[in-house]
Amino acid sequence: MSYTGEVSVGGPADVRELERLTITKVAVDEKMSNNCYLLRCKESGAQLLIDAAASAETLLPLVGDAGLERIVTTHQHWDHHRALADVVARTKAVVVAGEPDADAITEQTGVTVDQRVGDGDEVRVGHCSLEVIRVTGHTPGSICLLYRDPSGHPHLFTGDSLFPGGVGNTFGDADAFATLIDDVETKLFGTLPDDTWFYPGHGNDSQLGAERPHLAEWRARGW
Repeated sequence: MSYTGEVSVGGPADVRELERLTITKVAVDEKMSNNCYLLRCKESGAQLLIDAAASAETLLPLVGDAGLERIVTTHQHWDHHRALADVVARTKAVVVAGEPDADAITEQTGVTVDQRVGDGDEVRVGHCSLEVIRVTGHTPGSICLLYRDPSGHPHLFTGDSLFPGGVGNTFGDADAFATLIDDVETKLFGTLPDDTWFYPGHGNDSQLGAERPHLAEWRARGW
């Protein structure tokens, strides 16, 4: 069956096979329904997890015996790192997060952030490279991860900065919204093609081309 990106808590993971990378998406926690993404380099077998959001008992079987090299936490909000301590304890994975959010993640989880990253930095998963794009607004140190598939379109993991239908919540802070919509428009829509497939922290996936016509609408409504 082809990948759809439609997953539900308690349901099966959805798996996307690229030439060099396998992407496995799973939803965890009934209340928050967070998405977690396990990336596996096909050549080396190395694995990376994006957001150990909850339910280590769901995530660890996905990791399996192949081990886990890195866990990237997209931002500091509690619902994106509830299983971080448990997964790190079992896998000894290197923990990666955006520099401005790193201290808060450690304070909330007790887990040291080993690799603090910012705009333009690289995060490796085996022989595959993920580019870090800092998108400020939902939190100060939110990051997106971009994989440029050499045999297809780009793949973008957006955390809670971009969803189908709008940008992430800025909790009524007009300045934070202005920063977020500017970063999303400039750094994501301004540099990446319409066929870029993006994977958010909650809910279904989308493509930039499907959302691009609504940017002015999002800016005007203020959320």
